[in-house]
Amino acid sequence: MPLTLEIVTPEARVYSDTIDTVVIPTVEGEVGILPGHIPLLTQVAHGELRVTKGNQTQWLAVSGGFAEVEGDRVSILAEHAITEEKIDENAVEAAMMRAEQELRVAKNIDPQQYEHLQSLVRYSGVQLAVKRRRR
Repeated sequence: MPLTLEIVTPEARVYSDTIDTVVIPTVEGEVGILPGHIPLLTQVAHGELRVTKGNQTQWLAVSGGFAEVEGDRVSILAEHAITEEKIDENAVEAAMMRAEQELRVAKNIDPQQYEHLQSLVRYSGVQLAVKRRRR
């Protein structure tokens, strides 16, 4: 009995498929979901999401949002999410360096802008970890 996983961001549906298991990074730690899991609503953290289907494992980078498990359906509404194949390592490194530089020189920065830059650095780090996993 497979699970149905759907990952949606404000920009697009990033992932939709039937799977065997999913491990979600949450603010409380990683949560593994198998068919028959009890209903759950949890906050998604910056991290690596692991999807298993058959004998294949796929990695995605996710950032913020919520995950809901209802029956054999897992829905993730994330601020950001990207599959390993779509990560452009050079673009991510460049964005991360720009954000880190802005954080270093910031003096009287708006707290929301500061949090946005920190979030960008964290999400960039997750993307790089996912992309470099196979090396």
